[in-house]
Amino acid sequence: MTPQSLPQPAVEDLDLSDVLHALSDHSRRTILTVLASGPCRCGSLGLPLAKSTVSHHFKVLRECGLIHVEARGNTRTATLRRDDIEQRFPGLLAVTGILDAALQR
Repeated sequence: MTPQSLPQPAVEDLDLSDVLHALSDHSRRTILTVLASGPCRCGSLGLPLAKSTVSHHFKVLRECGLIHVEARGNTRTATLRRDDIEQRFPGLLAVTGILDAALQR
């Protein structure tokens, strides 16, 4: 089964207000911290949240362009779009502390 990328904005279409809105939620920052260490399956984070809530957070992160999600059957794998974010908003991930938090994990 071939993986299928879910829709996400192009680098030039990333909007700072959408990205900052996504970063305003603690659970979404936690997800990004995990993804800063490498790709992971969306359902394997072990967050103390309902599955529907986790799905919502992944959707917000994907639609604003912070993550890339690839679907393969029922499995979805998320990756932080680190290079794209750095290209569009240099230093943003460093300023938010997401990368530092990932190093401490």
